[in-house]
Amino acid sequence: MADTLSTATTERLTELLTPVVEQAGLFLEGVETTRAGRYSTVRVIVDLPDGPGDLDLDAVAEVTQTVSDALDEADPVKGQYTLEVTSPGAERELTTPRTFRRATGHQARLVTAGQTLTGTVRSADEETVTVEVDGSEQTIAYTDLLEARMVVVF
Repeated sequence: MADTLSTATTERLTELLTPVVEQAGLFLEGVETTRAGRYSTVRVIVDLPDGPGDLDLDAVAEVTQTVSDALDEADPVKGQYTLEVTSPGAERELTTPRTFRRATGHQARLVTAGQTLTGTVRSADEETVTVEVDGSEQTIAYTDLLEARMVVVF
C-alpha cells in the first residue's frame, strides 16, 4: 500500500525544484511523493511556462538530469527513491489561466452548472476561456466552470 510522504517533504521539494526547473526554461506544475514500504517515488511534473506548444522529450531529458543533480546535492528525501519527471499528460485538468492558454488549439471538455461542452480552445485570458464548438465560439468565465479537462480525440 502506497502512502504519501509528508506535506513538509513535498513543500521542501517544491521550493528546491522550482528555480531548477525554471532555469531550464520550464514550469514546475507539481511534485508528488509516495512511499511503498522502504521505497519512495518522487514525481516531478513539468510543462512549458505558458501558451500553446508541445513539451518535447529532449527538454524533459535535460530537466530530468538537472532535477536529479539538485536532488543528489540537497538530499531532501530519506532513503531510496525513484525519480520520475513527466508532463501533465494529454488529458490534463485545466485549472488556471496558464493551463487554459497551454490548451489553445486543443480539444477540451468544459462543464458548467448548465452544460457540458467539448470543443477547441481558441483563447484564454485571466478571467475567461473561448471555445469553438460546432463552428460557433463561446466564452466562459472560469468562475462558471465546475470542471475542465483536455481531451484526446481520435
